[in-house]
Amino acid sequence: MQPFPHNGRIMKLTFMGTGTSIGVPVIGCDCEVCRSTNPKNKRRRSSVHVETEGLHVQIDTPPDFRDQVLDYGISRVDALLITHAHADHVFGFDDLRRFNTLQGKAIPVYGSESTLDEMRRIFAYAFKPVPSGLYRPQVTLHPVSAPFALGRITVTPVSVDHGGAVMFGYRLDGGGRSLGYVPDCLSMTQAAVAAFAGVDVMVLDALRHKPHASHSHLETSLAMLKKIGATRSYLTHMCHDIDHETVQKQLPPGVELAWDGLRVKV
Repeated sequence: MQPFPHNGRIMKLTFMGTGTSIGVPVIGCDCEVCRSTNPKNKRRRSSVHVETEGLHVQIDTPPDFRDQVLDYGISRVDALLITHAHADHVFGFDDLRRFNTLQGKAIPVYGSESTLDEMRRIFAYAFKPVPSGLYRPQVTLHPVSAPFALGRITVTPVSVDHGGAVMFGYRLDGGGRSLGYVPDCLSMTQAAVAAFAGVDVMVLDALRHKPHASHSHLETSLAMLKKIGATRSYLTHMCHDIDHETVQKQLPPGVELAWDGLRVKV
């Protein structure tokens, strides 16, 4: 699949993965969704790629990152935003080294201070001197807690409740458009809802039908989306409880289930 052509001030969003931590199909499961032949029920671990204002911004590097970038024709990463340091969101980090080779420079990485501390711990080898003849991810880490600029893009980190884990959602404003992305979320404060209010596109966690200890389920996700009031909304980070065709028919106007490979012009 080829990248979007760049043609002016617009924001382009690629859903690289829309699944929960174990993906769909689930290992060893023979439920209807895991056996489904519908490609929209095949979900790699969640991440998105955003193109706007001439920049390519990746949010999270899940274990499936290499296959995702190959399948969706991603050949550039100008910056990486990390939501949190859970395995399903960062274990593809090592594959950034190929983008270092292609681009000839280090890639800036943004996240909360505690998340970046975890990255230093998990990927300690990447922050040590590189022996001659070897190559490792080359990054510069930037702890953030307030809005910051990536070129002409404004990025706003928004803290949300992920069952006690430190978790940032992100709002991106660029190309005259706005995007909110929160893949892991149990609940939001009023301040967090206000930070995303009225975005053109909102992407939100909707793990399953039943409540969960650290993720929003379908009913609460729809309630949060109603408060945010985005022009269009997409649900992501879904497990095998969610059958795409069945649940899509139940959603209100303006809300859709995302799927791996979905590309949206914002």
